[in-house]
Amino acid sequence: MPPITDHTDIWTADTPLPPDICVDILLPTGIYVQMEVPRNASISHIKQLLWKHAQSYPLFHLLLEIDTYMFQCVNQTAVHEELEDETRLLCDVRPFLPVLKLVSRSCNPAEKLDSKIGVLIGKGLQEFDALKDNEVIEFRSKMRSISEGKIQSLLGLTWIEWLKCTFPPELEPSVQDNIQGKLYGGNIVVAIHFENCQDVFSFQVSPNMAPVKINELAIRKRLTIHGRETEGVDPEDYVLQVSGRMEYVFGDHPLIQFQYIRNCVMNKTLPHLTLVECCNIKKLFDQEMSEIEHAVRRKSSLHPALPMPLPPKKRGASVKTLNMRDIVWNIVQPYKIILSRGSRLNTEDNVLVRAGLFHGTELLCKPTVSLEKQGKNDHVWNEILEFEINVCDLPRMARLCFAIYAVLDKPRNKNKTKPSNPKYQTIKKSGKMNFPVAWVNTMVFDYKGQLRSGDNVLHCWSSFPDELEEMLNPMGTVRTNPYTENATTIHIKFHDYSKEPISYPPFDKILEKAAEIARNSDSLSTTGRGGKKFNIELKEIMERDPLCQLCENEKDLIWTLRYDCRENFPGSLPKLLLSVKWNKLEDVAQLQALLQIWSKLPPRDALELLDFNYPDQYVREYAVNCLKHMSDEELSQYLLQLVQVLKYEPFLDCALSRFLLQRALDNRRIGQFLFWHLRSEVHIPAVSVQFGLLLEAYCRGSVAHMKVLSRQVEALNKLRTLNGLIKLNAVKLSKVKNKDTMHTCLRENAYKEALAHIQSPLNPSITLSELVVEKCKYMDSKMKPLWIVYNNRGFGSDSLGIIFKNGDDLRQDMLALQLLRLMDMLWKEAGLDLRIVPYGCLATGDRCGFIEVVSAADTIADIQLDSSNLAAAAAFNKDALLNWIKECNSGDDLERAIEEFTLSCAGYCVATYVLGIGDRHNDNIMVRKTGQLFHIDFGHILGNFKSKFKIKRERGPFILTYDFIHVIQQGKPGNTEKFGRFRQCCEEAYLILRRNGNLIITLFALMLTAGLPELSSVKDIQYVKDCLALGKTEEDALKQFRQKFDEALKESWTTKVNWMAHTMRKDYKA
Repeated sequence: MPPITDHTDIWTADTPLPPDICVDILLPTGIYVQMEVPRNASISHIKQLLWKHAQSYPLFHLLLEIDTYMFQCVNQTAVHEELEDETRLLCDVRPFLPVLKLVSRSCNPAEKLDSKIGVLIGKGLQEFDALKDNEVIEFRSKMRSISEGKIQSLLGLTWIEWLKCTFPPELEPSVQDNIQGKLYGGNIVVAIHFENCQDVFSFQVSPNMAPVKINELAIRKRLTIHGRETEGVDPEDYVLQVSGRMEYVFGDHPLIQFQYIRNCVMNKTLPHLTLVECCNIKKLFDQEMSEIEHAVRRKSSLHPALPMPLPPKKRGASVKTLNMRDIVWNIVQPYKIILSRGSRLNTEDNVLVRAGLFHGTELLCKPTVSLEKQGKNDHVWNEILEFEINVCDLPRMARLCFAIYAVLDKPRNKNKTKPSNPKYQTIKKSGKMNFPVAWVNTMVFDYKGQLRSGDNVLHCWSSFPDELEEMLNPMGTVRTNPYTENATTIHIKFHDYSKEPISYPPFDKILEKAAEIARNSDSLSTTGRGGKKFNIELKEIMERDPLCQLCENEKDLIWTLRYDCRENFPGSLPKLLLSVKWNKLEDVAQLQALLQIWSKLPPRDALELLDFNYPDQYVREYAVNCLKHMSDEELSQYLLQLVQVLKYEPFLDCALSRFLLQRALDNRRIGQFLFWHLRSEVHIPAVSVQFGLLLEAYCRGSVAHMKVLSRQVEALNKLRTLNGLIKLNAVKLSKVKNKDTMHTCLRENAYKEALAHIQSPLNPSITLSELVVEKCKYMDSKMKPLWIVYNNRGFGSDSLGIIFKNGDDLRQDMLALQLLRLMDMLWKEAGLDLRIVPYGCLATGDRCGFIEVVSAADTIADIQLDSSNLAAAAAFNKDALLNWIKECNSGDDLERAIEEFTLSCAGYCVATYVLGIGDRHNDNIMVRKTGQLFHIDFGHILGNFKSKFKIKRERGPFILTYDFIHVIQQGKPGNTEKFGRFRQCCEEAYLILRRNGNLIITLFALMLTAGLPELSSVKDIQYVKDCLALGKTEEDALKQFRQKFDEALKESWTTKVNWMAHTMRKDYKA
């Protein structure tokens, strides 16, 4: 049978696959050998089969010993990959075609590393080389310098410093005061195990005790019991490890600050710690150091693949000394470009081009519009577009935005094809309408700060956002469409104002300009000094939320009183930046000088400055410098947004990229999540190069981590293949047979080896050890998510589960869960623990990812169905939930479970109200056996509630049924005290979120670029602002929330009707 030679992926399960595959193998002698091999054969086994088979072919006697060769293939990223690890299976290698080449092992180590990185990040590095782009070349060189510098610095680490970087302690941001009731006489009880022996000791210790003191207690007790009190053992020779996890409890932090310990205290479970000898950790340390030393030696022995990095430039300095005549401030002429022609416009109508200059979302001057031109695909303009702004006033981050429109004299007939979606049409004149065809943006200055000149070809994008600024798309990418063959294209020419390159002034010249303006200003001593009346007005403006628009008078007032703002309202910096006239060089220079003496903002407040409204590079550098004061725990909290706002950076080399890379290289936990946040979107054309280059830089600086990540990628590919097979079989097999097929696959060596003993992508502290195949299953929803179960090596649970989804976009779930985690943190900081369960969720690729299974929990629908003989009546059984909690808990545990339910119900009522989470039914609200209630499945947020026949199905602002009230009141209808406390918890939680409303709104705003369907414009975030009543007093806001609380109670019956319908559908399907 000849090998498959078409372009499809022959390793997926989209078609039934035979167990064997025909492979072509090219020998070093030039002889082709064709042979059938098992798909799941190891590379080593294939080599042995080849050697046996090739003996009957000519020139076999010319071959050397078998071990002097290895296989090479072309992988899925179109890169030659050397298959050094011969334990890998062919189906995991996934060659692009079933063709292998036998080559000598003496290959270039640098090429090997490049190949491994390409496979890991899902993008071949040769794609970056093929671009031949100077910006890409320079950025790769700088990032390589950072990565290799990090590799060198690792060689100087002690083992404890390495442990802190590789397995950083997981800490609570702060220690709450509400744990006293959970302690035993003010102490924590911990169980200490000893490695490689059966000894277990329990201790009552102070929550503020340092881990090393616990080492001492445990060692002393063990020696006493075994009669070896006189032995001298140093407690520093041991480290506490969370039993069954790759998580360590060490350092100077108090015991209660470790997340694992605190969670055990709050859940009233016994913490299990294992005392590990440092020599065992040092073995891991030595192993990684030898790998790093090998990598360093390998690099130093080779000629660098890229040019040696230039020494870092001083801030704002230029490569050569700038002649002041060559700077943009000396060009007092209107900015203009020549619109030459357009091609592949795909319309027979008249076409016009609209162009605008923007700084962020602010128009710098009135947009210009070309003449209408007629044509079929190609249109020729050769027209000068002049803007009402002088070149000298252009800010450094000005962007030039184009939109191409088809012009219609009258509306089209229904049967005639429209050139674009009619929701974008705008009437220009009587009966005349414009339909967007394409858009494209480009920067006015290049990455070196030089005014762009000469001819330029711009390949356009065809999809338009929901709302446009002046019919343009300034928030869109400044990178052109890489799919050049079919993209609409416009040809422009930047006007040449000089024979020499014209640059934006370096930073020192900007400060000199500001000083010159200050010297020439007679009123400097009084400028910006407002009286009491103005300060009151200023204070009122500064207290507004980030969505509030400033009128021109308010902007003028803020700018005039900018020195008052700096002294009295340092948090007003975002509003001051929105008040600057960015089309006026004098104002820009003064702002930059003022920024140098502005006090640093708290990191949370500085996040707002990374929004699209603040494109200035020095402002963004200031914001990143503020973020440097964030702890690793807090940085992890906002990493999702920080990756998204990379999309707002017009150039590859920026302060935010360097900051994220450095922090990821310093902390492997941050590194793992940064890796997946970037890799999950590397397929998107607009960010493919930017994200791919950062992934490359991370891999080069964290060679040891690549092994761990490669295992995760391999497991991901296996699960994707399995999911494809199940989807295929679901059409023709019964669920029972399909499940048996799934189990058969999981028992194969190829799957068992790929899926076992890997670090969880959701939590690098957890090792997914052995599969429990008989408990694995797939779910009934359309995309057939896989429910994968592992043996849990830790204590307190029999198994550990993850859900793999392929075909669903998990990024919205990630955002909702991240905000739940943030709310939990804000409540805890205020001394309120509402027992939130923000389970893990991680997008790992295009519409695929993992979700953590919360153990010992059932959906309310299942609880109700189990307690009723009739599905229609199940939803109305108010005793079902309370009885279930009673079955799982008794005595003091029951009281504690009802308390857990009360607190968690309060937290989720407030959280789902503020986030506008919709599609709430009894199958996506769950309860743990400990009493904790939690919500799952966040497919609808920001008030996008479901409706049927234009009737809103969800009328209440959040879910609060009488089942819940029945549990809260402990089954006693007259227990108003318990209900009153629950209501008070809800109100307190709401007010805490309201006081942090600006942060919540900022985090939503920073996600606008993610492309989530329900978060595409600022209008979507207005829902959160309205829920938090940010424009009102706290008293009025609380009054509004109380009304919503009463409304939720009132609509309880409609919720029950919806639940009944859902339960009946579920019962019917079952």
